[in-house]
Amino acid sequence: MTSIDTNIGDGTWLKAYYFTRAAFSVAWVALAFTLAEDMPGIVAAMLILYPAWDAAANFVDARCNGGLGSNPTQALNVLVSTVTTIAVVITLGMSMNAVLAVFGVWAALSGGFQFGTGIRRWKRHGAQWAMILSGAQSMLAGVLFLGRSQTTVIPQVTDIAPYAAFGAFYFLVSAMWLTVSDWRRHAASRAEPV
Repeated sequence: MTSIDTNIGDGTWLKAYYFTRAAFSVAWVALAFTLAEDMPGIVAAMLILYPAWDAAANFVDARCNGGLGSNPTQALNVLVSTVTTIAVVITLGMSMNAVLAVFGVWAALSGGFQFGTGIRRWKRHGAQWAMILSGAQSMLAGVLFLGRSQTTVIPQVTDIAPYAAFGAFYFLVSAMWLTVSDWRRHAASRAEPV
């Protein structure tokens, strides 16, 4: 058993996972609004990296929590995010509207799986309301992306950045909520008479 496995029950892994996901999304959004706008190569790399990162993050998280077989919503998320990464590579040669459509399908599906993961984790870890909201908002964003992809307006990476920013916010809120909950639990246990 690794050190990560021994800390799962007390939420240590989950807090670290949420903080890491938030940090990645913040960096991605910052890059989208600064350097990437005038650098098509960086934009392409960012659009490929985003779903690839999601696939890797869900894979590692599921593995640290009993494996993909014990976490079916995350297993499906790994699959969908991997297929999305490939689809983004293909559609980058077509148009940004096609890329946005791929992101729309991905956001809707992965949001549903995140919603399911949040509900499943609530019993064990609590404090999953932000992940459930994030999943629901991701599904809505997916529908909006799909609608926008059908217009004549050419999307930019900055059109996807707010979606990533909300993801960062929800991951950060979840990490902070678990941290505060742990502090309260530890304080209460120290206050109990021996």
